[in-house]
Amino acid sequence: MARVALLSGAATLLSVAAWGQGLGNSPYSRLGLGDYAGNLGGVRQLGMGGTGLAAPNTGNINELNPALLVYAPRTTYEAAFDAQVKTVRNAEASHRTGTGTLSYLALAVPITTHWGAAVGLKPYSTVDYGSATTDPVPNDPNGGVAFKRLKGTGGVSEAYFAHGVNVLRDLNLGVSASYLFGTVEQSSGTAVSTATSSQALVVDEESLRYSDFLFRAAAQYRRKLGKDLNVNLAAVHTFRADVSTSRQRNQQRLDANGAVVGTPTLLNDDRGSTLVPALTQLGLTFDNGRNWTASLDAQRQQWSKYQPFSLLSTGGLSDTWRVAAGGELTPDPTSIEHYRQRVTYRLGLSLAQMPYAPAGQRLYDRAVHWGFAFPLPTTTPLESTTISVGFMYGMRGNASYLQGESGASNVQESYLRMQLGATISNRWFIKRRLQ
Repeated sequence: MARVALLSGAATLLSVAAWGQGLGNSPYSRLGLGDYAGNLGGVRQLGMGGTGLAAPNTGNINELNPALLVYAPRTTYEAAFDAQVKTVRNAEASHRTGTGTLSYLALAVPITTHWGAAVGLKPYSTVDYGSATTDPVPNDPNGGVAFKRLKGTGGVSEAYFAHGVNVLRDLNLGVSASYLFGTVEQSSGTAVSTATSSQALVVDEESLRYSDFLFRAAAQYRRKLGKDLNVNLAAVHTFRADVSTSRQRNQQRLDANGAVVGTPTLLNDDRGSTLVPALTQLGLTFDNGRNWTASLDAQRQQWSKYQPFSLLSTGGLSDTWRVAAGGELTPDPTSIEHYRQRVTYRLGLSLAQMPYAPAGQRLYDRAVHWGFAFPLPTTTPLESTTISVGFMYGMRGNASYLQGESGASNVQESYLRMQLGATISNRWFIKRRLQ
């Protein structure tokens, strides 16, 4: 029941402030590769429930499906900022925290009328947790107290280069190659004190450096069903990756003031690999080619095949799935007199099974999404700027007690996430004619 002990122990982070800068102290980020971002797209997709695998769009860069890059008519640059407020609680206590960070950067270029390309940088996973627990030592006549401290920060980023090509009238194919890189720092410290003596805090520190390539293949099929109705089907497969990982572990002793006692001991300095399982995504979208889109997406990933190279984080995860539905509506994209008619309104719902099952209990992430896109008045046929905002209010896990585990409970995270993005597009390489 290692995962049970891990989750219930991590729940005591509720009594301390967050140490990291990533997610605002998430106990779940100690498991596996951290809090996994997945392939859920940018600010447009966030407002639609993380959907859009099959949804063509000429205004935003579709990071979900590289096959959709053929729909980008102009060179487009997109950047977004993330902010999040979160309440973490177990059955006995709660803690609120907040964080903000740059979310992603992307640049898409139409190379020909049938070929588009993009480069970008986005998060792949994030580790951010901290906890400190004090418990009595069982059956100790001297009244011993055990102190344990856990801490983790860092994450993995993804830099990608993607292409989309129209191969037939209704069929588009896409591929992307990504470079994964990042460092995760983790530590676990323990000490025991009694009425007559006190041990120094013994801390195991682990530094993991990830670097390797990741590949995706994608397809999108679009068919006209009537004058004002189109159907789109899409599939994206992210291949399994054996990510090269270098590991360095040290052990050191700290006194009550946090000063190092003696000389740190090097335990490991080696290289290996972290197996990240494949991800399969399917999408269905209906649109009228003008002002509305409705999408349904699903995905599955076999996290039971995950194999870590870390000695402080754990494997033993469960397979996951995610389903989401969402859409967007622009009442009148060409309206001149009423600006609100040109604003895009987005809404979505999502449900995901998490890869953790303490004491055999499945945990879920449920969220409602909404968002808006505000075109600036300076928009012309050659260039445009759009400010987009997406919101996501959700709850993952639960705070119920675990069966068969005395006093242990799950962790529940209630969160409100906001993403603010700017999309700037411009028609490059215009061939001018002299009269």
